Amino acid sequence: MAEHPTDPKPPGGVLDALRGLVETSVALVHTRLEILATEIEEERIRLKQYVLLALATAFCLGFALILAVLLVLVVFWDDHKILAVSLLLAVFLVSGGALAFTLVRQARARPMLFSATLAELAKDRDRLKRP
Repeated sequence: MAEHPTDPKPPGGVLDALRGLVETSVALVHTRLEILATEIEEERIRLKQYVLLALATAFCLGFALILAVLLVLVVFWDDHKILAVSLLLAVFLVSGGALAFTLVRQARARPMLFSATLAELAKDRDRLKRP
C-alpha cells in the first residue's frame, strides 16, 4: 500500500529533536527581543513627551513669574523695597525646594526599566526549572 502525503512522519531522532529545540529557542529569544524593542520605543516616546511638556511649562511659568515679580516690585517699590525683595526671595526658595523634593521623589518612584522583558525572562526561567 502506498503512503499518503497526509500520513504523519515517523519520529526523526535526535537531530530532529535538536533542530526543534534550536528553533524553539530562537523563537523565544526573538519574542523577548521584540518585547525589549517595544519597551525601548515606549520609553523614548514617553521621555520625548516629558521633555516637550517640561519645556512648554517652564516657558509659560517663567514668563508669568517674571511678570509677577515686576508687578510686586513696581507696586511696593516706593514704600517697602527690602520687604518686597525679601518676600519674593522666600517664595522662590520655598518653591524651588518643593520642586526639588518632588523631582527626587518621582525619580525614585519610577518603574524599573525593561520590567516587562525581565518579567518574561523570569517566567521562562521558572518554566525551565520545572520538571
